[in-house]
Amino acid sequence: MFSIKKATCAIVAGIILAFSAGSISAADSSAPIKIPIKNWSSQIVMAHVIGGMFESMGSNVEYVPIENQAAFEAVRAGDLTLVHEVWQSTMQNAYYKAMETGGLIDAGSHSLTTFEEMGFPNWVLDKGLCPGLPNWEALKDCSANFATPDSGGKGRWLEGPQSWHGDVMPNRLTGLGLDDKWTVKFAGAASALWAELDAAKKEGRGTIIFNWSPNFTDATGFTFIQFPPYFDGCRMADGGDLSSTGCGSPKGWLKKGANYKFPKTHPKAYMAFSKLAFTATHVGQMAALVDMDKMTHEDAGAKWLADNEKVWKPWTESMLGADN
Repeated sequence: MFSIKKATCAIVAGIILAFSAGSISAADSSAPIKIPIKNWSSQIVMAHVIGGMFESMGSNVEYVPIENQAAFEAVRAGDLTLVHEVWQSTMQNAYYKAMETGGLIDAGSHSLTTFEEMGFPNWVLDKGLCPGLPNWEALKDCSANFATPDSGGKGRWLEGPQSWHGDVMPNRLTGLGLDDKWTVKFAGAASALWAELDAAKKEGRGTIIFNWSPNFTDATGFTFIQFPPYFDGCRMADGGDLSSTGCGSPKGWLKKGANYKFPKTHPKAYMAFSKLAFTATHVGQMAALVDMDKMTHEDAGAKWLADNEKVWKPWTESMLGADN
């Protein structure tokens, strides 16, 4: 259903890139580049990584805390300069809506494939808490091993903040006919998901949480549940009804977007932003510095920049030499 929009994105991005290339000799504005701060580790660390890249080019940077879905309208309206971590499966509707309304432009994609889904730490299988996983049908017979004091005797899925995906997961339970045995609770922040992994392991109970890849858990032993395949229109937000909402999640892209004025006000910074393309390894590293090594987001961004100059400096140095 987004084929026309995707084509429009590519055309607009091409026009902007061509315009920027012709204007690259212009000086960047001293006005701050406004970068969003959301509520999961890789996004926040990447914000500081990108901000550090801009600062190395002489730009001023401002970090703006904002709710995830609201960021796209904020970029469109000019209250933010960019968005740098747009996940296709849960953010494309807000992204394309802002683009279609006018004011947000596509600034390219990162070099990776994303996946967002409910899953479990591998020790759940080792303990035999739900034989048959990762097939979703195993969930019909093991909910008691995943009950918590707040789940009313049902097994619990711990979702991310409700602002991330709305009622996608409660609707999925209904669509699969599992809502009589399982319930969805929403975490206040991404950090609560990782705290749940630790707590469940210490208590010896099962846990199913929302997670995504790339993430630091790619290297720590985590498995996504295999649900019925996703198809266009199977979610309520895409025109589906409850009978179709049992579908899983699609794999997708990780995009960047910007306010349409960014290429004009900061031509060098915009071109560097359009060129940067992090890999799954890069994103996992950024998250791990906070969620495993317990660094602050700011320190994690600084460390990643210091350790990976060969990755990011080619994106910035070519722009600094553009008017020589």
